Amino acid sequence: MNTTTMLQLLGSGMVKTVSIFLLTLLFSLPLGLIFSFGRMSGRGPVRGIAKFYISVMRGTPLMLQMIVVYFAPYYVFGMRIPPGYRFVAVILSFVLNYAAYFAEIYRSGIESMPKGQYEAAEVLGYSKAQTFVKIILPQVIKRILPPVTNEMITLVKDTSLAFVLTEVEMFTAAKQIAAKETSILPLMAAGLFYYIFNLLVAFIMEYVEKRLNYYR
Repeated sequence: MNTTTMLQLLGSGMVKTVSIFLLTLLFSLPLGLIFSFGRMSGRGPVRGIAKFYISVMRGTPLMLQMIVVYFAPYYVFGMRIPPGYRFVAVILSFVLNYAAYFAEIYRSGIESMPKGQYEAAEVLGYSKAQTFVKIILPQVIKRILPPVTNEMITLVKDTSLAFVLTEVEMFTAAKQIAAKETSILPLMAAGLFYYIFNLLVAFIMEYVEKRLNYYR
């Protein structure tokens, strides 16, 4: 295998890894907020469903969830699984899994807010929606940035699990090249990529956290 081919394989894997990361965040962050509302709902059935969902997603391996999501259309609905569904199943699995973790992070942030802020907003004539969007949410975002950053760093590394559904992301591409060339260098290159990617994520989140540090 020549150098150009190896770089193309690693580059393709890198694009797949970044795509999984970005698409997971794009959908799991808002979905997690929805489930956090369900988890805090005053309606028992809604709260129970959200709590059960979060418990299952956090209590079972992501690898198993990927297999279930991929094969469910066939075994549950008798549908034929198209080849292109592999990547969709990867994204769907990651989104559902990480939404559960983000839901608990959101919940902890929202419930940490003093009750007095809600009461003061009500006195000033704010509706519940206005209170949450204009007063509570900006403060919650600042409080939850550190745990969200930790989950994002974990997500970068978890993208390597896409190999379960034979999606060739960065680590899988490196393993294939290493096996063919009997060299550890591709794996070292993959490790360096993950490290730099995580440094970039940490840097961006630290910058955002400093920008939101309006209490000082």
